[in-house]
Amino acid sequence: MVNTDNNKSRRGPWRDVDEADWQDWRWQLRNRIRTEKRLNEYLKDEQETSKLRRAVIRNFPFAITPYYFCLMKDSDIEDPIRLQCVPDPREIAFSLGGVDDPLAEDRDMPLPGLIHRYADRCLAMVTHTCTMYCRHCNRKRFWKEGAAAKSRLSAMIDYVAATPGIREVIVSGGDPLTLPETVLEGFLGALRSIPHVEVLRIGSRIPVVLPMRITPSLVRMLRKHRPLWFNTQFNSPRELTPEAALACQRLVDAGIPVSNQSVLLRGVNDTYETMRELLYGLQRISVRPYYLFSCDPVRGADHFRVDLWKGMELMERISRSTSGLCVPLFVLDVPGGKGKMPLQTFSLLTDSFLA
Repeated sequence: MVNTDNNKSRRGPWRDVDEADWQDWRWQLRNRIRTEKRLNEYLKDEQETSKLRRAVIRNFPFAITPYYFCLMKDSDIEDPIRLQCVPDPREIAFSLGGVDDPLAEDRDMPLPGLIHRYADRCLAMVTHTCTMYCRHCNRKRFWKEGAAAKSRLSAMIDYVAATPGIREVIVSGGDPLTLPETVLEGFLGALRSIPHVEVLRIGSRIPVVLPMRITPSLVRMLRKHRPLWFNTQFNSPRELTPEAALACQRLVDAGIPVSNQSVLLRGVNDTYETMRELLYGLQRISVRPYYLFSCDPVRGADHFRVDLWKGMELMERISRSTSGLCVPLFVLDVPGGKGKMPLQTFSLLTDSFLA
């Protein structure tokens, strides 16, 4: 259970909010920080910093749940939680040549919102809405759009039904758990009724940024559509809170496996100590580290990118000193249908090893 005594002390501007409201995901959604004025009020940054941030917000919207905001150490502008949620002037002032569509997803869309890169599976972007807009997101180009129209969801279902090679559908976005529960249930049910669809997968960061949304009611609904796999994205050990652990526990207890797909981010998780703490923490809450992605070269996220060799050295050190159940596959997602390229070094193959 969540320690409610401790909870109020770390709520910052919301310390006087009733516990029932704080634990209500609908309250969290209604009270997200979405305006420059509110953000400046809560952060208390210098005026020059606030002015620079204004130009970022014009290009890339933002939204932060009170829950996630309170994980931040507000006095530290390089705090790993802050880096992931607060608009940063480097999103428009620093560029290594990032592009809007780094994985060339638009080329692999036979219809709007449905990506079919691999013969046996497809990805359905059922919404472009998120509860929080992660500053490193590789789909920043969609942030100004909203939920997909029901006609678009119907077209996705028709496409999958007419394509017998598809055995797995990944329901993504945006965040699919921002859809009304009845809409999401109808979409999952329609996919489940297609004979050649064997497996469903949901990609959502809700357990990290709004764990209250993983309610018993939602879990019961998802359970009906098994085999269903749940992929989320914890990037910092500070995100492994009691609330997040409870959300993941509810999914696992319902027979829904939970895997984690982290992104290697400069200043967030690019040290051995931080990454090992994150991986150990995931294992403790029964979340399987699945992938560690090299940050995609998306416009507005170049300042997060870590040199590939540094990433490989980090993961080799992790693999030498950490249980195999804790070690994700470090990959570079490559456009053009080439998939996820494993990144590894071979320094272990020394002369003494081969002798």
